Amino acid sequence: MKLSIGGTLRLAFRPWVEGLENIPAEGPAILASNHLSFSDSFFLPAMLDRKVTFIAKAEYFTSPGVKGKLTAAFFKGVGQLPVDRSGGRAAGEAAVRSGAGVVERGELFGIYPEGTRSPDGRLYRGKPGVARVALATGAPVIPVAMIDTEKIQPPGKVVPKLMRPGIRIGKPLDFSRYHGMEGDRFILRSVTDEIMYEIMKLSGQEYVDIYATVAKRQLTEEAKRRKEDEKAQEKAQEKAGEKDREPAGGERAPGARGAQGAQGARGAREEGEDAGA
Repeated sequence: MKLSIGGTLRLAFRPWVEGLENIPAEGPAILASNHLSFSDSFFLPAMLDRKVTFIAKAEYFTSPGVKGKLTAAFFKGVGQLPVDRSGGRAAGEAAVRSGAGVVERGELFGIYPEGTRSPDGRLYRGKPGVARVALATGAPVIPVAMIDTEKIQPPGKVVPKLMRPGIRIGKPLDFSRYHGMEGDRFILRSVTDEIMYEIMKLSGQEYVDIYATVAKRQLTEEAKRRKEDEKAQEKAQEKAGEKDREPAGGERAPGARGAQGAQGARGAREEGEDAGA
């Protein structure tokens, strides 16, 4: 399946690649990439001769029905590894163990240190999982930059736009001097920041020193506040319009005066008829 998908992507989108020589022909390595689009996990493996295993949400493998089975088969075929990401710290531990297992088998392990797709195209603070896998296994970390994939398939878009994305692959980073120190949080932060710096140099993205998940939450809250403000303004305008349509104090609407005049005329005629009788 990888061959068929890779061939289709190459033919349709014609991705350009720099630094393919930095991918080892054999042996373990960790590919640490920025994350702009759902399609990142397809374009990078499509351009490599070796299999790359990425972590994917477990929901992609457990959805019911025919569509769910086809989705699961597709993700397995392109080398995705299911991990339940809903369990907080436990989910992080499972991801690290899974990644270390791939590396220990002598394979290529792909990981997005940001932990999720960038909400606005900027590069966000890396999570230390990539450093933990690197220090636990001693494998080199190869920084990777995906270019323009967010323009091909922005979040929420199903049909991709045909254009050329790019991939820049940096030189391997050796952290063997810290081997076995994956329990030191200061070392983990230092290694993670060094990896993110190399990714930033390759991608040219603006760096933001907060987690992408925090940025997404902030953007969602801002959008919610804007929507609430817009609704409040609409209500205020509606009330102002209703007030403008109300007659001035003490004045009756023409229709009301006409109705009262008609009633008075009818009363006078009735009194006159009674008197004449």
